[in-house]
Amino acid sequence: MAIKIKRNLKAILAIFLVSTIFVSYNVFFRSNELFALSKYGSRGEEVRTIQTKLKRWGYYKGSVDGIYGSQTLAAVKKFQQKNGLTVDGIAGTKTLQAMGIYNSSGNSSSSNSSSSTNSSDLNLLSRLVYGEARGEPYTGQVAVAAVVLNRVKSSSFPNTIAGVIYQSGAFDVVSDGQINLTPNETAKKAAQDALNGWDPTNGAIYYFNPSTATNKWIWSRPMTVTIGKHRFCK
Repeated sequence: MAIKIKRNLKAILAIFLVSTIFVSYNVFFRSNELFALSKYGSRGEEVRTIQTKLKRWGYYKGSVDGIYGSQTLAAVKKFQQKNGLTVDGIAGTKTLQAMGIYNSSGNSSSSNSSSSTNSSDLNLLSRLVYGEARGEPYTGQVAVAAVVLNRVKSSSFPNTIAGVIYQSGAFDVVSDGQINLTPNETAKKAAQDALNGWDPTNGAIYYFNPSTATNKWIWSRPMTVTIGKHRFCK
């Protein structure tokens, strides 16, 4: 009887240990997989997309090879630091959303779904409008979004909305972290109106506030229109 009890206790202990190991794996490893979409050592198309964007924006100097190595890690950290994100070198959900690669529905914008891409572009453009032009007349908010879209069309700038917005030194709200603020409904509507084709700027690719601008070069640009506190120019 004692031997049988001892065997039962060993069996129960073995089951307990296996269960503990299984739970620990799911808590510590599976949770990391959930929150770390791409990280050091990762490979694949998502990594290639990250590298392409970071290279276009001036953060990454290496080759676009789809391998998340030390150079990619350093570039992601630099991007995170510049944009007010947690600087851990992991391309998790928030970092990929900021890059325009991952949308709030949990879908990769590198997929073939145009609706996912459009949703990601609208969200990013809305955040830019909110950061740069909240408090401006509605037409002025649409105008700021239109400038971004005009740059996308211009051969002198990156050819994506995220590329234009995150181009080094292009917008103050990226530098000071306001790009990560949640946009209001007015900013979202202004961004959508611009995406739908409204351009109150007459093709402008620059704008500035005449009462605060000190850069002589920007004053030399041909003006198209003044809306609110912003002067728009080509």
